[in-house]
Amino acid sequence: MTGKDKGARADIYARITERILADLEKGTRPWVQPWNAGKVAGRITRPLRHNGQPYTGLNVLLLWSEAMARGFASTIWMTFRQASELGAHVRKGEGGSTVVYASRFTRTEVDAAGGEIERDIPFLKAYTVFNCEQIDGLPDHYYQRPEPPADPLVRIEHADRFFANTGAVIRHGGAKAFYAPGSNSIQMPDLQCFRDAESYVAVLGHECIHWAGAPHRLNRDLSRYHKDQTERAREELIADIGASFLCADLGIVPELEPRPDHASYVASWLKLLDGDRRAIFQAAAYAQRAVTYLHDLQPQEDARQDAA
Repeated sequence: MTGKDKGARADIYARITERILADLEKGTRPWVQPWNAGKVAGRITRPLRHNGQPYTGLNVLLLWSEAMARGFASTIWMTFRQASELGAHVRKGEGGSTVVYASRFTRTEVDAAGGEIERDIPFLKAYTVFNCEQIDGLPDHYYQRPEPPADPLVRIEHADRFFANTGAVIRHGGAKAFYAPGSNSIQMPDLQCFRDAESYVAVLGHECIHWAGAPHRLNRDLSRYHKDQTERAREELIADIGASFLCADLGIVPELEPRPDHASYVASWLKLLDGDRRAIFQAAAYAQRAVTYLHDLQPQEDARQDAA
């Protein structure tokens, strides 16, 4: 990787981290912000590519934040070229939004002994996309907005099945929600302790992201969670982002009011991100991995994948 490539990559990390920091400094968690949107009357969802495939990881946060800041209700995004291939055009004067692509390539190098070795090189590339509301001439279905679900109880029942399918031991009682590594169980207050069922699902989703990180699952290192404030901040950032991804996938609108511990978490995240440009990228990646793990435990989803 050349010095120019390293510089460009560092600039992407810096620009995106500064943007997340700016939101946190206002007391706003950008990955939760869409749920507060008064104009969103339909089902909350992840941002979608032009082909209907959902974005993942950090790009979900970036596009949710862009949609809220610029008032977009459409969930679909595409590049200038993709719009042109569909016979459409981005309106003159419209500014695009940044998303990132991370991958790796293999390069053959010569070692000190003169032998050839293959080296795995990671790279990060930024590119620009536009929301469908910035584009004219697309087929009609790109402009359709999701209808509100007819029966919200169906959505909650679906969430209950989802969590049951994970096999996680979920115990109820008390006034705190937490994952207990020692007993490998999740402790939740009773449902009636929450303002509504959606809030319960959001909190349970948060704890399930912790649960997924156990050593015999995804093996995130939770050993220093209670000893190191920085490690605690990292893990809570992962769980908070992961819960938002999960709620979007389940069609659940999570809690509108912050938990009592969120103020201290926001302060710790500000400190973490200010000292580590890659922290938000890593947290989003770990959150995505945990959500994917929980989805992979769903028998119905497995059946659909086999059929495809």
